Amino acid sequence: GPVIDAEAEGEIAAYIAQARAEGRVLKELTRPADGHFIAPTVIRIEGIAQLKREIFGPVLHIATFRASEIDRVIDAVNATGYGLTFGLHTRIDDRVQQVVDRLRVGNTYVNRNQIGAVVGSQPFGGEGLSGTGPKAGGPEYLGRFTAAPCPVGGIWDRAADPARLQAALGAARVPPGAVRVTDLPGPTGESNRLSLYARAPVLCLGPGAETVARQVAEVQSAGGVAVAAEGALPPAALSALTGFSQVLWWGGAVEARGLAQALAQRQGAILPLVTDAPDAARVLLERHVCIDTTASGGNAQLLAEVGAA
Repeated sequence: GPVIDAEAEGEIAAYIAQARAEGRVLKELTRPADGHFIAPTVIRIEGIAQLKREIFGPVLHIATFRASEIDRVIDAVNATGYGLTFGLHTRIDDRVQQVVDRLRVGNTYVNRNQIGAVVGSQPFGGEGLSGTGPKAGGPEYLGRFTAAPCPVGGIWDRAADPARLQAALGAARVPPGAVRVTDLPGPTGESNRLSLYARAPVLCLGPGAETVARQVAEVQSAGGVAVAAEGALPPAALSALTGFSQVLWWGGAVEARGLAQALAQRQGAILPLVTDAPDAARVLLERHVCIDTTASGGNAQLLAEVGAA
């Protein structure tokens, strides 16, 4: 079908024209004379780092690499900061495990297409720059639509030391393995597995030492990692701190607004301000792997058909 408007058509056409001038167009089909159409085009690139933005049109990028370089390729994918879906075609079980263990992505599809996520079988959602909330259609999703009692905060009688807090964030240890693994139902010949991993530490700001202690306990009971503030932290300090996934605050609305604004001004992934009790989807990452086990069992024709889909 056509792209959305003339502006989109012009941008994509200019991108393809530049690749054509550089000798990187491997295949290009024709397009209708009328309408905002882009001809399906295959373009050679050196790697994913060469893509500075999404090309939202019928453009397929191809980068080749040696099998021994697969870890480097996965690291480059992770380095983009995006992590919604990933597709892999292979009959080698060890290669599947190698890729899945290293990827930081919400949904991985093996030997099948990357669309059509089914509620209850393939909970859908990403991480990093590709999503911050619970997976749609997953076991942690419904809870986000409920209202938890809002805890009452306390007060601080001292100021926090940002340098000391940064050191605590750097020293926090996030478990490398899955906190919980669940096999989900699905059609015959398909494996669906949901694994939950601890996010980067939750920064507990209270207010008040007693409130911070309660926040730490809530995060840890949900399977997450918490770092506690030891005093009042000015919102501006959040722009420089690194190594945390979110901020927990059970104090006043005025202070909450200042913290939220400071988080919104940060570059990179959106870091939320949580003002209620944190649930599992707040403190844990959900990663789902869907494997077409029939395609990986040795039927070359089926594998090719799945790839074409």
